[in-house]
This record gives sequence, C-alpha cells and structure tokens, in this order.
Amino acid sequence: MGFTIGGIREIRSGTRRRGRSYRSSECTAVAEYTGLWGWDVVRGARAVGGACSCGRTNCPAPGAHLLEFAPGIPAGATLDEVTRAWRELPGAAVMLAVGRVFDVIEVAEPAGRRALVRLERMGLPVGPVTATPDGRAQFFVAPGAAAELPALLYRLGWDDPGSLDLRGLGPGTFLTAPPSDRGGCGPVRWLRPPALDTAKPPQARLLLGTLAYAAHRSRA
Repeated sequence: MGFTIGGIREIRSGTRRRGRSYRSSECTAVAEYTGLWGWDVVRGARAVGGACSCGRTNCPAPGAHLLEFAPGIPAGATLDEVTRAWRELPGAAVMLAVGRVFDVIEVAEPAGRRALVRLERMGLPVGPVTATPDGRAQFFVAPGAAAELPALLYRLGWDDPGSLDLRGLGPGTFLTAPPSDRGGCGPVRWLRPPALDTAKPPQARLLLGTLAYAAHRSRA
C-alpha cells in the first residue's frame, strides 16, 4: 500500500499542522483508512431525531446505510481529497466497503470479547475488530471468508452460522466505522484498531474455531 511511519504521523498530525483548514475526526479517520490501510470508504446516512438524513420518511434502516448518490472515496485518497468530499456532505457517516480488502465475521459482542482475549493469549494473528452500539463484534478477515463460512464451519464440526449467531459479511456489505454513530444508537468503537501488524487481515480459518466456540458458549 506504500504507507510509512512518517505517513502515519503526517495524517495524524494534519489537524494540528493545518489548524486553519477544515478538519474533522471523520476526515482524519477516513484518510487513515484510505491512505494507510488501503480501504474503500463510502459516505453514509445518519439518524437525526429518529429520522434518517437520507430524507426518506419510510427509510428501512435510518442512519445505517450508505448514501447511494454520494460517490465512493477510493483507497489511496489523501487527507485533502477526503476533506473536500466531506465538505460536500458534512455530518455524513463513515462507512467501509467490505469484500475487496477484507471480509468480516460478526458475533455477539460478549462472545467476541472472550474470543479476542483467547486469540491474543494464544498468539494467533488478529486483524481489526469493531464493536457496534447494538452489541455486535466484527472481526476483519481475509476476503472470501463470507462465501466460505458454512464450509469452514462444517469442516470444524460446527452447525451452520445462524445457529451460532455468527455470520459472514462479504461483497455488497457496508460497515459503519469509528468514529461514526450507527442508527442513532451510539458510536462504533474499535476493540482492536488497525495497526501496522494487522494491516493484512488474517485468514478466517485461523480465528473461526475460537469464534465459533465462544459464540456457542454464549448461546448455551
């Protein structure tokens, strides 16, 4: 992806060095996502007073979907490019496009927290992990995991993902990302933020046994 330690410092200090320019926590976060980790970002709706900022009175997912009329912000976009895009739609939510650089395995947050502790204790590679305000933990894994999930679980001796309250998210899915609010319920948080040693998400098979066991124990 071509990022460097210096590049990280440059992005994270952009607000301080360019104090007179328009900068927000969303812009800084998006510039890290696109510039450091190579993730595609889209702008999403926000819930305001129970209504969705998309303007539809019958919106089925208020504050929890992308704005289809807003062009995506591709991997590699700079802080200046991100800032110009956010000026067009101030207050938009930050959303990540799933399926190109990473897929996601999602479980209940309590199970995800237990699994994360166990995985780190065993020294297994773990990528970024988010926690949503509706109580879900989302583990970033290598692309292709969502399509392979039922077969992977079967080989590990587990039932289908639905019976474990465990599901894979792949192409066509968009995640609300920190620091944005989701559905008016509160912000999405990092349980394990992206870092240089987690820039490349791990293969799902390395995590899945532990995630499935934690999910099973939670349901039991």
